[in-house]
Amino acid sequence: MNSRAKLFGHPIHQMLIVFPLGLLAGAVIFDVVRVVKQSQTLGTTSFHMIAAGVVSGLVAAVFGFIDWLAIPSNTRAKSVGAWHAIVNVVVVLLFAVSWWLRRGDPTSPPTMALVLAVVGAGLALVTGWLGGELVDRLGVGVDDGAHLDAPSSLSGRPAR
Repeated sequence: MNSRAKLFGHPIHQMLIVFPLGLLAGAVIFDVVRVVKQSQTLGTTSFHMIAAGVVSGLVAAVFGFIDWLAIPSNTRAKSVGAWHAIVNVVVVLLFAVSWWLRRGDPTSPPTMALVLAVVGAGLALVTGWLGGELVDRLGVGVDDGAHLDAPSSLSGRPAR
């Protein structure tokens, strides 16, 4: 099933998800290193990474929603896509609250901010698997007729 929102022949949602995943996972890693090393700088860095991750997650969600609308009703893909979206909204909310709790002193966030970020990162692993299930198993966002010798998406020729 082709993606509805494309740029240069590739699904925009799949291009954008690397940003929130990388930024939010990186923020959690920086939080862990901050605790171990007692580095105030890493706390501030994590604070800014979470903000960028939440914003980029919301942008990616717009294109994911456009693609989800194109999935036929009453299919497993529609259901998996809905769960993927719902849990991703929870992930973004957890990180947004974590960010909000940090705003007073980003260099030394409260424990609850760290817990929310870790839980959000764990749920992001689940939604990443669901996204992989959509693309790799159910073919959502994959060109119709895709094959190992398909022409470049920039060629203007169909994958058939």
